[in-house]
Amino acid sequence: MHPPHRIAEDELIRQCKSGSLKYQELLYKQFYGYAMGISLRYCQNRDDAMEVVNDAFIKLFKSIDSIDTEKPFKAWLRTIVVNTAIDRRRKDIKLLQNTDLDEAGHLTIGISAIEDLLADDIINMMQSLPPIQLAIFNLFEIDGYNHDEIGEMLKIPASSSRVYLSRAKEKLRKVITEEKQKHG
Repeated sequence: MHPPHRIAEDELIRQCKSGSLKYQELLYKQFYGYAMGISLRYCQNRDDAMEVVNDAFIKLFKSIDSIDTEKPFKAWLRTIVVNTAIDRRRKDIKLLQNTDLDEAGHLTIGISAIEDLLADDIINMMQSLPPIQLAIFNLFEIDGYNHDEIGEMLKIPASSSRVYLSRAKEKLRKVITEEKQKHG
């Protein structure tokens, strides 16, 4: 049961489909935090994340009539936020495609290195990654896409996805090692 100040998803969606600006605002407020949490994983900073969230909600409201009410709303919103973040990064990716990708190897991050870190520390470390690496790390490690799917989404070869993921992990490993040395 929802707390009194929250409105059921199906009611919000129904009212948004009818064009109610009031309910669009309520839907936005109710799911802003959820969308922002997703967006922050893909963006370099909070301002970029906020732009992605706002763009995602604009897309959501334009296509609200096509929502499948048999499927969870959050899954639909999540897909829109992720795709909006990726769309923003495609420009950066095109600029980086000329980078020499042959030099990367297979790297891993030790679990013991991150045991003592807080979620905010990990998010801050992730945001230190270049945009392409951040997007691919999220898509592969957090969202569960494979390299072929990532390549298709970002319009890059699957092998490039593997290399960027490897570089992201190497950079995170270095940042984690530096943090561990600072704190003990």
